Amino acid sequence: MRAMHRGLGFVGVAVVAASVVGPGRAEAQRRAVLPGIDVLFADSARLVAGRRVGLITNAGAVDHAGVLTIDRLAHAPGVRLVALFGAEHGIRGTAAPGAPVSDTVDAATGIPIYSLYGALRGAPSPEQLRDLDVLVIDLPDAGTRTWTFVTTMVRSLRAAWKAGKPVVVLDRPDPIGCTVQGPVLDTVFASAIGPLPVPLRHGMTLGELARFANGRLGIGADLHVVPVKGWRRCDWFDVTGLPFVRPSPNLPDLEALAWYSGTVLFEATNLSSGRGTDAPFRQVGAPWLDAPRVARLMRERYRVAMEAVVFTPREPGDGKYADTALAGVRFPPFNRARGDAIRDALRLLGVIGEVHPAELRVDSVGVARRLGVRARAGKDTWPEDVAEFRALRRPYLLYR
Repeated sequence: MRAMHRGLGFVGVAVVAASVVGPGRAEAQRRAVLPGIDVLFADSARLVAGRRVGLITNAGAVDHAGVLTIDRLAHAPGVRLVALFGAEHGIRGTAAPGAPVSDTVDAATGIPIYSLYGALRGAPSPEQLRDLDVLVIDLPDAGTRTWTFVTTMVRSLRAAWKAGKPVVVLDRPDPIGCTVQGPVLDTVFASAIGPLPVPLRHGMTLGELARFANGRLGIGADLHVVPVKGWRRCDWFDVTGLPFVRPSPNLPDLEALAWYSGTVLFEATNLSSGRGTDAPFRQVGAPWLDAPRVARLMRERYRVAMEAVVFTPREPGDGKYADTALAGVRFPPFNRARGDAIRDALRLLGVIGEVHPAELRVDSVGVARRLGVRARAGKDTWPEDVAEFRALRRPYLLYR
């Protein structure tokens, strides 16, 4: 299937069913997993019927058949879609990480598209909200705290509360399931890449995070979350039967998403995290890396079957080592039952620091903003944080 929206330039954006192994597909079909956009029109259309709607979204937001949420709302009887808003990467989902995106107009409908990642860099302005009756948010999540779409959602909740406008979040599955790992963010390190006091891998959906933010941060917006139907919180995306669209240019599959919560830490170093390659966030490298030695130490000390590889970033987005052959190490396929990308990434960072004390450069504040706390040698799991957070988040959960 393909998402088709000629005005936004989505023609040719592939939307494919995520692979399912064994009985998972049949079970998902019996449970009829449907994202919030489908549920909205099945039983909650009153939230948008007869209203002027503003929509924060991108190309990753599609219904069960691969149709863009933009198209569902634009063609829904009685719904007036009057404004579109794009977060990081733009509404098409193709802009480079951190790249500013300009305002434009949808050629097919004439609807204005406002960038929330340009000069404004935040939330819809009071002027933009003035002509809306309701603000709808439908953005894909990555299951990791360092995700600017969550920041956009939190800031938009605040803006909507100030403007007296209700917010509807159309929920989607957490693509990497219910596991909770890593430290809870120390708010000293809150930033645009991670504003919420949740673990690095939080095991929650965007809708649940919205409820958490609205309550724990005391925002108090008039918030309505339209839940996913038929999804169980520990299901990974590939057992839902739903179309998979990469949520970000360098997160092309579930393997990248699974390792992202750990290897995102390498963005604060002078190592490439594999952006612009065939295995982004599954491998790290640099021209000076002794990859065979690092891989051997990871195998011997931690039983992580890393592979020494060579890769060349092409248009990497982060500007690191473009068109340069790099010595690298690649993580094995993620173990969904026992894997901990945060633990393994911290161990890898320690080994590289031991092997290359003169070459490795680390922005300690940048690491802290991603990890959530100051990194400490030998500290790579946070079971106490996880246990406390599980209890704290319970009132905000929507799924079993």
